[in-house]
Amino acid sequence: MTINHILIVDDSRTEQIYLSQILIAEGYATQVASDTEEAQRLIDLRRPDLVLLDVVMPGQNGFQFARALSRDEKYKDIPIILCTSKDQETDRMWGLRQGAKAYLVKPVQKSELLEKIRSL
Repeated sequence: MTINHILIVDDSRTEQIYLSQILIAEGYATQVASDTEEAQRLIDLRRPDLVLLDVVMPGQNGFQFARALSRDEKYKDIPIILCTSKDQETDRMWGLRQGAKAYLVKPVQKSELLEKIRSL
């Protein structure tokens, strides 16, 4: 699977810009959403090749959204990378059990992010 289009879901505008700049510089097309409701609308309109997903957000959190997306027959093959400030091992394990393919702790390091994307 070739990854070209990445959806960034994070309620922090600073984080959206930071991740977008990294990805655009590497040739990826990006879209951003500030919550999971907006993310679902964008996914329905233009299916991304990858979702970068924060965990702590208002409304539905990233764990819940990852679980819903990974169990939806229409979208279950879209890889999810959780990018979060939650740095406990139990959080990482829980995130992976919810359907995420990788788990990165903020501040996300450019090299680590790009390595995870390439490994997909």
